Amino acid sequence: MARPRTFDEEGALDAAMRTFWEKGYEATSTQDLCDATGLGRSSIYNTFKSKHDLFERVLARYIDSMTTAQLAVLEDSRRSAADRLRTLFAMVVDGETETEQRPGGRGLGCLTVNTTVELVARDPRAAEMLDRDTRRRLAALRAVLQEGQREGGITSSRDAGALARFVNAAIGGMRISSQGGADRAALESIAEITMDALIG
Repeated sequence: MARPRTFDEEGALDAAMRTFWEKGYEATSTQDLCDATGLGRSSIYNTFKSKHDLFERVLARYIDSMTTAQLAVLEDSRRSAADRLRTLFAMVVDGETETEQRPGGRGLGCLTVNTTVELVARDPRAAEMLDRDTRRRLAALRAVLQEGQREGGITSSRDAGALARFVNAAIGGMRISSQGGADRAALESIAEITMDALIG
């Protein structure tokens, strides 16, 4: 009979997430994960099978949390489409400038953006997870932009799908800029200019 686990698996996933987020996949060692989670190597491998398996669990958890929060904003029918987009940008700015930042004032960026840069070209499983998430977010953005065009709050006449990719790229750029040291004012300026392109 297998012995029951005696640790908080959810807490371990959160600790591992933070470590991968800060260091990246390749630079995170098994010892880093042991130190972060408080688990021994045997516990990590018995529970998660491998470093990559643990990373997949972490990435799925991050995607679910972040995308769910973003979709809640984008699907809030009580607000106009333009207001939903402004709120989404404000969430990004707040997330990138919260107090827990890297030394030197640099933000952590976004785990999905970081993983895209580091792994997507050589990790088919991560690429599949990220592609599925991107398609989900682009669909939500496209729906909001179409709604905004119908109601007149979004004045750009460009295709809503193209605009969704533009907004998504702007958000990714904001996250990378934060990692490079951009402050709140710089990120807010990117968000404002993006909105200007949408509402004229």
